[in-house]
Amino acid sequence: MKKKLAAASIALALVLGACGNSDDKNTNAPVNEEPAPGSGAIDHGVDDKKVGFSMSGDKVEEAADVPEQEKADILAAFDNYIETLNKQDIDGYLATLSTEGYDLEEERQATEEMLANTAMKRETDNETIVKYTGESAQVFSTLKTTFTDKESGVENTPEGRQVTVFNKEDGEWKVFSIHFIGDEPGNQ
Repeated sequence: MKKKLAAASIALALVLGACGNSDDKNTNAPVNEEPAPGSGAIDHGVDDKKVGFSMSGDKVEEAADVPEQEKADILAAFDNYIETLNKQDIDGYLATLSTEGYDLEEERQATEEMLANTAMKRETDNETIVKYTGESAQVFSTLKTTFTDKESGVENTPEGRQVTVFNKEDGEWKVFSIHFIGDEPGNQ
């Protein structure tokens, strides 16, 4: 039982640790008006001052007027963010994060501690840019993360939906924050 609790705690720590610096004053703050996970369709209006997306059933609305090169760059940055951590490339992972949204030393320590005891694999689907302003973008995705305790082999696999907020820093798209809504077991 302790092993299962430890794996669940690690999963929670990763999700909370990856949410960025809570002291930021950016207007990309999360909307705390989500219905409980698994309660049906979500309808967040995309507002310039909020993180959000509109979704009815399984349909996600793509942001209009995203230049093709920017779209390619944003989705490549998202893929790199996912894959560097899957490969346990801590330096590569940290390079995907915004220095405005994250304390990189705290993130390094938390990531090293988590990967010392846990194997992790993130799988995404339905990656869609749901908001774009030129200097900021939000990428919606469905996310399945498998955490495996290295000692016991016990697995924990939370699934849900995530909005990853990117800011453009020195011409590159960097992860500023993430906002995850977990699915209830059995409703996936």
